[in-house]
Amino acid sequence: MKSTFLSSGALANDLGLLLLRIISGAVMITHGNPKLQKILQGDLQFGDPIGIGQVPSLYLATFAEFLCAILVIIGLYTRLSLIPLIINMATAFFIVHSADDFGIKELSLLFLGMFLVLFLTGPGRYSVDNKLNK
Repeated sequence: MKSTFLSSGALANDLGLLLLRIISGAVMITHGNPKLQKILQGDLQFGDPIGIGQVPSLYLATFAEFLCAILVIIGLYTRLSLIPLIINMATAFFIVHSADDFGIKELSLLFLGMFLVLFLTGPGRYSVDNKLNK
């Protein structure tokens, strides 16, 4: 039986992973860029949700939300890049927003879910990782 574009074949799966990488990474950059701008402006005030200090927390969140998000978009070192993003989103959901209404913390849960799916599946065919592993 011939696979069509809308069927659940390898092409559809790889396109789905590409879209998931691009969308989740691009939206995550919109959260990381303001943090990067804070650093560049010398404003290092930030929360300290896990007790390592404001400055390390800001740098780690920026690293995850900006640099790792770019790597996820292009599919380079994808699974490795997802680890900081998963930790960041788990921290946001379970610690930073733990007392908030679900409507406030749901975005971090959605990101966490997307990043876990990508971690489990890998980046798919349309990624730099795939080209490097050939």
